[in-house]
Amino acid sequence: MKEENNDDYFEKQKPSTLRSIGGLITFSTILPLNVYTSIEELARVTWIWPIINGIVGFLATIIAYILTAFFHFDALLTATIVYGFLLLINGFNHFDGLMDFGDGVMVHGNPQKKLSIMKDPMTGVGGISTGFIVGAITIAAFCSLIKYAYAVDINLILLIIVAEIAAKIGLTTCCICSSPSTEGIGKFFIENMNLTNYLTGLIICWIIAAALSITTAFHIGIIGIIGGAFGGALTALIAKKHLKIANGDVLGTSNELGRLFSLIGMLIVISVSFHALI
Repeated sequence: MKEENNDDYFEKQKPSTLRSIGGLITFSTILPLNVYTSIEELARVTWIWPIINGIVGFLATIIAYILTAFFHFDALLTATIVYGFLLLINGFNHFDGLMDFGDGVMVHGNPQKKLSIMKDPMTGVGGISTGFIVGAITIAAFCSLIKYAYAVDINLILLIIVAEIAAKIGLTTCCICSSPSTEGIGKFFIENMNLTNYLTGLIICWIIAAALSITTAFHIGIIGIIGGAFGGALTALIAKKHLKIANGDVLGTSNELGRLFSLIGMLIVISVSFHALI
């Protein structure tokens, strides 16, 4: 039987939002969805990334609840497992970008030298230190959130979903604030992000976050989304100063810092709102 030639498969297919979303999930996670498409097509729905990433946050929330409610793991162990799960399900891609970014920013020299260091397969002390600091603070933040959930209101554990949505808000914010590099996958996400789509996604995420925190205080979730946007904007600012442009490593960093600042923002509001120190 003659083998079918699929070289022009993408050209023959009409653009499909559902296929683009499936391709984005397949591209960005290890979930066995197995929907493959061109990078240009999946990048078209970059603005939806934070919304669909709520699925990952939902899975992490289930894990956190089971570990604490049924296995009675302490908050630190649960937080470490949850964070490990989030890194694993994303294929460690964003964390790898964070470490490469740390190497590039810490080295002295012009943007070209910094970018060449980021492409080096060897990780230096700047990358290791950056990964450790961000990872340690993120675990500690998850730990505090889980403690608050069981001491104040169990519904606060749903804020894990908000933090993961906010991680991708950080990424889309970095996209809208950055100039793309001339090569690499990251440029497609930056080039396909526009202000209208960004604001649409941001508003939808605000509504989702408010709904997830409505039983406690709806503004907690909104602050979480703002924290994610701040992390992405901060990453873009640092990248502009040191690299002039943004690439995949910069976007990966914005994801990790978006999650971190989202957690910190929500924890500050929780502490002020409930006057409970754990």
